[in-house]
Amino acid sequence: MGVELKPGTRLRSVACDAEVIVVKAPAGVVDLRCGGHPMVPVGEDAGDRLAVEPGFDDGILIGKRYTDEAGDIEILCTKAGASSLAIGDQPLARKDAKPLPSSD
Repeated sequence: MGVELKPGTRLRSVACDAEVIVVKAPAGVVDLRCGGHPMVPVGEDAGDRLAVEPGFDDGILIGKRYTDEAGDIEILCTKAGASSLAIGDQPLARKDAKPLPSSD
C-alpha cells in the first residue's frame, strides 16, 4: 500500500505521536511507514493506535530530516515519536548537517 506524496504533505503515525511533513518526494506511489505501519494524513481518524513493529522502534526527533540512501525522499519531523520511519521495510536515515568549510 502506498500514496503519492508531494512536498508539503503532512502525515502522522498510527503507532506513536510522530508527525512529519514531506520536503522532497519522488514521482509515483511511495509506501511511507512509521513504526512499521503506513502513515495517514494529519487530521484523518485512523482508529485505535497500533503496536510498533519490531525493528521500527528507534524513534524520530523533532526538527530532524530523514532520507533514503539515494536521497529521493526527504521527510521533516514536526512532532517526535517513538517509532522510526521507513519506505516499505527500508529504514530512513537521519540527514545530518553538512560541515561548513574552515575559515582559516
